[in-house]
Amino acid sequence: MNPVPVKPTVSMDVLEKLDIRLGKILSVAELTDSRKLVELVVDFGDHTRTILSGMKGERENIQALAGLQPLFVVNLEPRKMAGRLSEGMLLDIGYADGLRPALALPEHPLPNGSRAG
Repeated sequence: MNPVPVKPTVSMDVLEKLDIRLGKILSVAELTDSRKLVELVVDFGDHTRTILSGMKGERENIQALAGLQPLFVVNLEPRKMAGRLSEGMLLDIGYADGLRPALALPEHPLPNGSRAG
């Protein structure tokens, strides 16, 4: 892989505005009316959210994601995708570089909703 240039510098103020948290994926459903999207129901400890992710076809067994605890951005404005509302964004590593995507997972168990940073 060729190194990709680092994006422009941002201040800590910008970084601190992002709310990145661990969430346990409770269920995964492929959306039949979308080529890319899957619907994740995610437990953040004090609430659950539905988050859509364009990961259909990227993994051999998409159902294997259930039970994992990856990182999500939870303070993005909700966005309609394929007629459904997505309430956050899954942080999937590698896709932007054309690599087989992987999730960022904690090295030991932490409570759902734990914040990054």
